[in-house]
Amino acid sequence: MKTSGLEVLQERGFIKQCTDMDALEKLMSEKPVTFYVGVDPTGKSLHIGHMVPFFAMHHLQQAGHKPIALVGGGTSMIGDPSGKTEMRQMLTVEQIQSNADSIKSQLAKVVDFSGDKAKMLNNYEWLGGLNYLDFLRDIGKHFSVNRMLSFETYKMRLETGLSFIEFNYQLLQSFDFLTLARDHGCELQMGGDDQWGNIVAGIELTRRVAQKEVYGLTFPLVTRADGKKMGKTEKGAVFLDPELFSPYEFYQYWRNVADADTIKFMKLFTFLSMEEIAEYEKLEGAEINKAKEVLAYEQTRIIHGKDEADKAREAAKAAFSVGAGAAAMDKSAIPSIEIEGSELEAGIGIMDLFARTGLCSSRGEARRLVSQGGASINEEKVTDIEAIIDLSRVVDGELLLRAGKKRYFMVIVK
Repeated sequence: MKTSGLEVLQERGFIKQCTDMDALEKLMSEKPVTFYVGVDPTGKSLHIGHMVPFFAMHHLQQAGHKPIALVGGGTSMIGDPSGKTEMRQMLTVEQIQSNADSIKSQLAKVVDFSGDKAKMLNNYEWLGGLNYLDFLRDIGKHFSVNRMLSFETYKMRLETGLSFIEFNYQLLQSFDFLTLARDHGCELQMGGDDQWGNIVAGIELTRRVAQKEVYGLTFPLVTRADGKKMGKTEKGAVFLDPELFSPYEFYQYWRNVADADTIKFMKLFTFLSMEEIAEYEKLEGAEINKAKEVLAYEQTRIIHGKDEADKAREAAKAAFSVGAGAAAMDKSAIPSIEIEGSELEAGIGIMDLFARTGLCSSRGEARRLVSQGGASINEEKVTDIEAIIDLSRVVDGELLLRAGKKRYFMVIVK
């Protein structure tokens, strides 16, 4: 192997910390290395903020290394305190397993699991049947409470309250690394930078128990240019599940990123070559919109497939073209709700209507949108916050709502 693959991660902006970069670079240049990334199935869908390590996993897989995607069916029963100010909601075993099944197909959009190119494992396989006394005797004895409390994660949680059950999380994640190193030849764990303490603890445990030299690599926690958390919108997280966040909304999220974030996100969230990205980096002023369109299309294509990406792009183009109204748009790509005709016959207040869609999260937000001139129905601006929308506004059984210049929502009248 000519390269380790780490230089790809470095130039694309993935790497934050490494326990021994020189030794890891040498190892990965000499042979294929088995490495893992874990994700706890605390919900039925991942959101885009979860995906940085898995995009990195893709690049290392392309360089010839062997990925393990570890679904935390066992650790989800505890809840990782990393990056959290309060304890996670406890889930049942059935909920966790159902979530794990949903997540598997999402990861396959980024990582190739065909043949023996990658493994998908669930840590419930070895954590679910652990004997607590044996675990404390064999594993717990290697952990120092003073050392654990020195990590930033636990320092933060001590201010708001850290439960004993969460205190055990680091032991379990460390045991994951030990198990994967011993049973699957895993030599590297990767994760977000909030996982640094857990990763280091796993490395130390593996050295002590299995006498194996293993490594850790973390990625920066991605934030937007405005300082807000990546993958958050007014509606909440940018989920990968199309039922929670439609492909059209997904496309629009990426299309509307800040100019300053466009190239950074291209490097992290697409598979475009650095040469291609360098060409987009030259664009200035209004031309940066071309790069945003490419970013939005590539990210939507990866997560939702080419057909949905094509539909979302065409719907967006139609929506932004001069004079384009509902008839010109690919309506199947636009998020929608159904409302009974009888309800519209009586009339619905403009603020109530917008608040029922994904365009506004509340009547207060809808009031601001309308009063500031940002609300339109069928491409006709509405500025009166007391306006009543009734059947007279309906065109071909539909109402096309728009917030600002770029966000659309369809109301289908039954």
